Amino acid sequence: MNGLVTASYIGATILFILALGGLSHQETSRRGNFFGIIGMAIALVATIAGVTANIALLVGGLAVGGSIGLVLARRVQMTQMPELVAILHSLVGMAAVLVGFANFMDPESHFTGVELTIHDVETYLGILIGAVTFSGSVIAFGKLSGKITGNPMLIPGRHLFNLGLLIGSIWLCFVFIQQSASHGGLLPLILMTVIALIFGVHMVMAIGGADMPVVVSMLNSYSGWAAAATGFMLSNDLLIVTGALVGSSGAILSYIMCRAMNRKFFNVIAGGFGTTSGKASKAQAEQGEVVAVQPKRWPACWWMPRRS
Repeated sequence: MNGLVTASYIGATILFILALGGLSHQETSRRGNFFGIIGMAIALVATIAGVTANIALLVGGLAVGGSIGLVLARRVQMTQMPELVAILHSLVGMAAVLVGFANFMDPESHFTGVELTIHDVETYLGILIGAVTFSGSVIAFGKLSGKITGNPMLIPGRHLFNLGLLIGSIWLCFVFIQQSASHGGLLPLILMTVIALIFGVHMVMAIGGADMPVVVSMLNSYSGWAAAATGFMLSNDLLIVTGALVGSSGAILSYIMCRAMNRKFFNVIAGGFGTTSGKASKAQAEQGEVVAVQPKRWPACWWMPRRS
């Protein structure tokens, strides 16, 4: 059985690579999408085949999730596709956070020494990246759908604020590892999750609406790295490979889009770094909201020739 699952994972990985290759060209995009669908179907079947308990709960979750995805995919317009992708990325991030907490609180998990430290780091990173992806994707969805203003929110001292969140996350990682060795660590893990959620919100709010396509691609990369960290945590080779594929391809796409839009990749990744704060410049102050206008129809005059 294990050999069959491994072979299925290898086949799914090959199909995912072919899917990325097909999606890189417009002529082969349909074929690439088909390869991705087949690969995901094989991965799901192989994973479900290894489950021995709570089958009814698993099937029910698949039915509910598949139904919601099918309805959304059939109803969404092509112009709303970036919004759909953003909100689906938030679900990936939420799944990484929930799986990380469930794995940490699993009573059957027994690691000691270096193995425990490595497992704790994998759990910590999976939850950290997943929380940033979740909150950032929700804000990106709000900006793309018009529910949140597209103007960047540039608070005073935002660089120091981001730096403080980063230092706090690193410090909590050491505290979490130390407490986990003595069968604790839940409090620093929760505090880190809150910090990551705040960072995700602040990171995307500091980016203007014009850069949201780059942000969606960047969050796609984040979701891939969160999945890869979860794969290490669960010792799932397929999740590691697919997460790395999504993470690397999303990062490359973000870089290409930044160059095409004349944006600096580091500025977008860092969440508003490199943009000016405080008082807006005169050129920026004179800019207002874009309002669609209709051409005025002038009445016909005797000197204007009539169109037949």
